[in-house]
Amino acid sequence: MSEFVPVKSINDWLWIGLGILFLIVYILVNEVDHWLPVTIPLELAIAGIFSIFALNNYMIIYPGWQVPFILARFPRKYFRWFAAAFYLIIFVSLWRVNQLHPGIININNPDMFNLIFPLVSPIISYTVSRSVIHQRQLRQTNRRLQAIVRRGERERIARDLHDTLGQSFSMITLKTELAKKLLVKAPDRVAQELDDIAQTSRDDLQLVRSIVNDLHQQSLSEMMLMQGKNLAEANVVLLTSGESEAAEWPTKVQIRLSAVISEAITNVIRHAHAHQVEMIFEQNPNGYLVEIQDDGHSKSYKRTGSNGISGMQQRMKEVNGTFTINHNRQGTQVSLTLPKEQLSQ
Repeated sequence: MSEFVPVKSINDWLWIGLGILFLIVYILVNEVDHWLPVTIPLELAIAGIFSIFALNNYMIIYPGWQVPFILARFPRKYFRWFAAAFYLIIFVSLWRVNQLHPGIININNPDMFNLIFPLVSPIISYTVSRSVIHQRQLRQTNRRLQAIVRRGERERIARDLHDTLGQSFSMITLKTELAKKLLVKAPDRVAQELDDIAQTSRDDLQLVRSIVNDLHQQSLSEMMLMQGKNLAEANVVLLTSGESEAAEWPTKVQIRLSAVISEAITNVIRHAHAHQVEMIFEQNPNGYLVEIQDDGHSKSYKRTGSNGISGMQQRMKEVNGTFTINHNRQGTQVSLTLPKEQLSQ
């Protein structure tokens, strides 16, 4: 831009205005994902105008680094389209330079080495971004597997409880009932206590069975591991926040939320046409919150009473929780809340 300052003509003002527009679009590409289908082509077009008509190949470096880093979250075809347009602009720019200055494009010109950086920028940026995403997903998968391993240890303990305490409580029940029949000579002194012991043992046995049954249900980590694979197969990037903390939530909470989240993600894969899903897990003094935001554009997915939505609403309503689904500028957002007091019921 320095070649247009100080301003000498109306053309200089036009180039400066175009440069300011480029800066605005560059910021929008970073900040507003929903406008990417418009802002990315516009940014590349402005950089192309500078490259071809102002013979400025430095501005093209900015979209060359920025855009591929963002497109790494989306299917590869979008990067291919961008790369084709990017290299076409550079080719046309070099052809025009050679037309204006015949013979300047040759290997002996030291300025040719300045083209290396713009040429490799998209490839390096895309590769680095894909690597970052892959490493993030790998770390998240490892955390899920670790949570499942811890869960496996809890299941072993649950089996031990069932095999030992369960059998012991069964024997106590039989012995107390037998003692109740045998000790008929002093019913006023023994019968009531034996009734209490028998009832307590039955309650404890039922509690152990309930614990074992809960532990056999799908935890959040197991559900996220499975759905993460499903999203990856559908070329949808999964981003999460607070997942590690959510893996420590009470079992009943995890079981209830896992079923609803699994159905919501299935709807994203089938109907949302999304490229990215972001999930946020939060806990506050009143309860638990999960938000699922995709960048899709499905209208059928948000329609109440369709695609299993009524079933998800019913699941949350059964435990005094809430299920809401809305369509915003980014895509579709699903919010789940579950009150803590429900756990004691």
